[in-house]
Amino acid sequence: MSSSNSAPQDQPIPVLLLKTKSSPSDAYEDLFSAPSHNPSFEPTFVPVLQHKFEEKGVDRLRNLLRQKRIGSSPDCEFGGLIFTSQRAVEAFAHVVLEDEAAKDDPEWPHLQNIPIYSVGPATTRALSAVSQQPPLQIFGSHTGNGDALAQFILDHYAEWHRGNHPARLPPLLFLVGEQRRDIIPRTLMDPSLPETRRIPVVEEVVYGTGEMPSFPDDFAAVLRSTHRCPERWAVVFSPTGCDSMLRGLGVLDPETGKFSGRRDEGTYVATIGPTTRTHLVKNFDFEPDVCAETPTPEGILEGIVAFQKKRLEKTAL
Repeated sequence: MSSSNSAPQDQPIPVLLLKTKSSPSDAYEDLFSAPSHNPSFEPTFVPVLQHKFEEKGVDRLRNLLRQKRIGSSPDCEFGGLIFTSQRAVEAFAHVVLEDEAAKDDPEWPHLQNIPIYSVGPATTRALSAVSQQPPLQIFGSHTGNGDALAQFILDHYAEWHRGNHPARLPPLLFLVGEQRRDIIPRTLMDPSLPETRRIPVVEEVVYGTGEMPSFPDDFAAVLRSTHRCPERWAVVFSPTGCDSMLRGLGVLDPETGKFSGRRDEGTYVATIGPTTRTHLVKNFDFEPDVCAETPTPEGILEGIVAFQKKRLEKTAL
């Protein structure tokens, strides 16, 4: 994909990716660093989020596993687990690996007879690394998002219990972070579903997300190093850090905390999707220049290129 721009062709356009760089490779870096763009882009990562375990939820999970309350017997509290984030898997793995009393038990954490639902390949890979004999039974890797996973669970979980003929399906434990969408519980517990298909879901918060204390200074340093560039982009991936980003850009009124109406010409903002865009508009009266149509590297790039094209058409008039 290529685009034209008024910036000098030999000067890459800085793209400030407000996220932690993925390892071992990052799809955003791979795409924006590709030599096929005209003009070229120069991606820079500015980490925003830090994660911490929520001890209350982790303790609850630990007790459920130790007491074998997640399983296939009728007296178990839960009949399966749901994961939609690698951070939740990290909390789960932390509980499994730290338990000294269970180290010599190859069947620990005793989840071999239940379905474990995972939203995508990355989460599934992380779950597969949790050692248990026989291995965990993980389903849903192909779904890719919460909506699709919920639809898959409705059919799969009913089929899983078909031979048991339960009056009600056993609840599922959904390990989550503080900030999450409610699409999975809403879909599985939909009152319009027949009682034999409705699945109770209990959410347990096992990790929290906050802004890195270093982010404002890190962002300010990158802005200083790119301030002479005719064009630069800040790409926002979550509501966390939006306040610091807008303050760093100098676009907030210090009295109201809302958008002042003044912007640095040549500095543009793109969001990964509508949730972050809505947060900017609702809380700061700030309308980003681009909202990706798909929450992917390609979606961000296509949005930026389309914006550049439209801007050039306006200046040509």
